[in-house]
Amino acid sequence: MDEDNLPLETRLNTETGRITWGELERHFARGVVVRVQPELDLVEVAAAFVRDDEPAVMAWMTARQVWRASAEDARDWHDRDPALWAVVAAPWVLVQEPASAPSA
Repeated sequence: MDEDNLPLETRLNTETGRITWGELERHFARGVVVRVQPELDLVEVAAAFVRDDEPAVMAWMTARQVWRASAEDARDWHDRDPALWAVVAAPWVLVQEPASAPSA
């Protein structure tokens, strides 16, 4: 099956990958990085952005589950350099820190 014929969520899932701060920094400088809380499905959120599903996106933003990355976020990522999950929902780059493993 041609990639263009894949369902949106499947295509976004195949385009999701790990990114470091060094790779993300230039996108942050352009103001296009959006944070997604770990409890949300990154691909589902990206699909809502691509589909311009304003009610869903606004609900997540109001609940502070999705927001444009801040200078504070950038400093934190610079200091820790975590491996983030990322997917492009043009023009946005959505990023998510992996959920913390429960402590034993």
